Amino acid sequence: MTNFIKGNQIHLLRNGIEYFPALEAAIAQAKSSIYLQTYIFAQDAVGVTIGNALMTAARRGVATHLLIDGFGSKDLPSSFVEMLEEGGVQVMFYRPKISPWTFKKNRLRRLHQKVAVIDGIVGFVGGINIIDDFDVPNSVPNNVPPRIDYAVRIEGPLLTPISANVLKLWRRMAWLRFRLGSTQSPFSMGEHKQPYLPAVAGDIEAAFVVRDNVLRRRDIEHAYLTAIEHAKTEIVIANAYFVPGYRFRKALIAASTRGVKVTLLLQGRLEYFLMLATHAFYSEFLCNGIRIFEYRKSLMHSKVAVIDGHWATVGSSNLDPFSLLLAREANVVVNDQQFSAELKASVLANIHAGAIQIDPHDWVVGNFFKRTVSKMMIGLMRVLLGLIGKDSQ
Repeated sequence: MTNFIKGNQIHLLRNGIEYFPALEAAIAQAKSSIYLQTYIFAQDAVGVTIGNALMTAARRGVATHLLIDGFGSKDLPSSFVEMLEEGGVQVMFYRPKISPWTFKKNRLRRLHQKVAVIDGIVGFVGGINIIDDFDVPNSVPNNVPPRIDYAVRIEGPLLTPISANVLKLWRRMAWLRFRLGSTQSPFSMGEHKQPYLPAVAGDIEAAFVVRDNVLRRRDIEHAYLTAIEHAKTEIVIANAYFVPGYRFRKALIAASTRGVKVTLLLQGRLEYFLMLATHAFYSEFLCNGIRIFEYRKSLMHSKVAVIDGHWATVGSSNLDPFSLLLAREANVVVNDQQFSAELKASVLANIHAGAIQIDPHDWVVGNFFKRTVSKMMIGLMRVLLGLIGKDSQ
């Protein structure tokens, strides 16, 4: 069950052009503690800017914590990490041991969530990594628009579960590395001051929903399914890696069958070969009245949805087996008409600006190669998931 908390102020941040300045400003105002968790931290202009902000905060006495994924940030130079540590930033890698030749589940579990908490009073949750928006794979530099992605800036009581989540994960990683002395509560405001607990900051009702490998394995999926199963008028989903499971597919088709307008905005640029598996469900969706748009102008990295004009989610979770079964993910679910309208307008603007609608007749009659390859990719994905599951037994 999604636990909604009232009294929050939540601002939608579109792409890095809005997210990075907001994050940098919050870091600059930090007084006690900073926790930043991300899948990718790149040593580009954005990474250097955020890195400098973290070091500046650490030098003025702020306990600064950076947790980055061992696979997503495997290309981050050790010299850059050393510079951050020398500047006072406490850096840890989540599961630094990686191998492309193993199907061991503990090697494949990744930190995919993108969460930041500053002093326990300002937080950020979304899908945006610390990497330049214009770093689009398989594209000519300076010739492609920035990737499309979202985050939210949060103030209010919702910071309590968010702070607890980041602190718990940091402490777990610190314990494994015998670095417990490096941990400070996000709510700590100094040795002789009372801890700050987030007060009511607005009138938005929202929930923090996570996926871990222990107690919260399906919370994000269940939040989606509950909203879809209760949808009455409209479902808009923009998701970069969309390979939904059987129950999710049936829920979308059932919604469309009962008259709900279902729109999917999916990635039209091939980033990874397993993305071809997405096409395996096009025929089923299109034949049941679900509209599909492919964003081809640049890289669409979004993981957002709006349902019935009041339910919305922004976060890091893709709707594919690897996100829903292996990765640590974090989403914010917002129950607010104004926020939902703003997010929906942005998604529809992206559709208008750079997406192509898939014609049902053309897809069924043509695209034999794509349909064939997609079925092969689904088969390969099931084999991989079977190997992963066997290892976990």
